[in-house]
Amino acid sequence: MSRGVLCALLLLFPATGIFAGGGLVLEDDVCIIRIDFYSAHFTAYQPGTSGNEQFCQELPNVGKTIFVMDYLHQSLKLVPVDFRIIRDVTGQGRYIKLKHVEQLDNIEQHTVFYQPPVIRPDSSFKIEYEFLEEGAYVGIVSAGHPSTDEIYTAVFPFQVGGSDQVWWYSVISVLLTFSAFLMFRYLRKTRGSSSQGEST
Repeated sequence: MSRGVLCALLLLFPATGIFAGGGLVLEDDVCIIRIDFYSAHFTAYQPGTSGNEQFCQELPNVGKTIFVMDYLHQSLKLVPVDFRIIRDVTGQGRYIKLKHVEQLDNIEQHTVFYQPPVIRPDSSFKIEYEFLEEGAYVGIVSAGHPSTDEIYTAVFPFQVGGSDQVWWYSVISVLLTFSAFLMFRYLRKTRGSSSQGEST
């Protein structure tokens, strides 16, 4: 799915509730990750199957995936940032929050990838991971405060391969369009009958 189509879907169906503590948002058709007061451009690539096409929360295929965060907040390049990917075993889907991740008994058991905290002075954080299975995943990005021991965390869901969520959005769109068409026909017929009655 192209980034433009994905962005349109996300704008039509906002993932309300997934941004507590941070998450992915869309600003001017650009995917932004928010880690409390920090922010960065967030982009995912699958060069083996999609070339330079950019993705946000819907990755169309399994295989090699490159995640890139280009820091927008200058303090991010001064602090350690880590990146974890887990399977979504919470059952929360697009409504997942940090509290749901914190309730997991053993996060390591569900982790498929982990980049330990690292400082990127060039303001660009890049990781590669090869997904072997389709499914629902959760990205977890944490960053420290430049002058305190505070740790901020962003949690966001994403899909690899076939997405039931996008399929349901398509079904809903078709149903809404069909319902509007039926309503239009009904109103038109009602108005036509009313006009005939007045003319007689």
